[in-house]
Amino acid sequence: MSKKIMVLLGTLVLAGCAAHTQGERGQGAQMTQNCAPIDESGVAALFERWNQSLQTGKPDVVAKNYAERSILLPTLSGVNRVSTAEKVDYFEHFLAAKPQGKVTDRQITLGCNMAVDSGLYTFHMGSSGKDVGARYTYTYQWNGQDWLIVSHHSSLSPVDK
Repeated sequence: MSKKIMVLLGTLVLAGCAAHTQGERGQGAQMTQNCAPIDESGVAALFERWNQSLQTGKPDVVAKNYAERSILLPTLSGVNRVSTAEKVDYFEHFLAAKPQGKVTDRQITLGCNMAVDSGLYTFHMGSSGKDVGARYTYTYQWNGQDWLIVSHHSSLSPVDK
């Protein structure tokens, strides 16, 4: 190839990259997102809201804390719960034990319209009087009206050796 063709190809490639970058910048400006305000105490209150819904004893009330498109990876079941009906089914069994949760260690991460609350909690099971320790992660997302759970993972705490 001649030197002129190489220079021309190089110029075209650079021009294309510059145009692509400008287009991305223009799209980013058009897609500016408004972030719903929340702080760590607000995220902690979301857990308390969920915990209070357990106290109603009504699985459908608990399920209202979850976004329509969400997943529950529960403590006492190996079945991933995606649909509202699957979450209600899990909570029907879980609520029979009359659980009341208490966070014992937590780390909160905040983002734009997302928040993650992870740590350790203990459930006092009112029906048996036993305490059950577990690890958890709740991921909340702002849907334009409310903060809802989009991902909830909970697993029994392993016994340290």
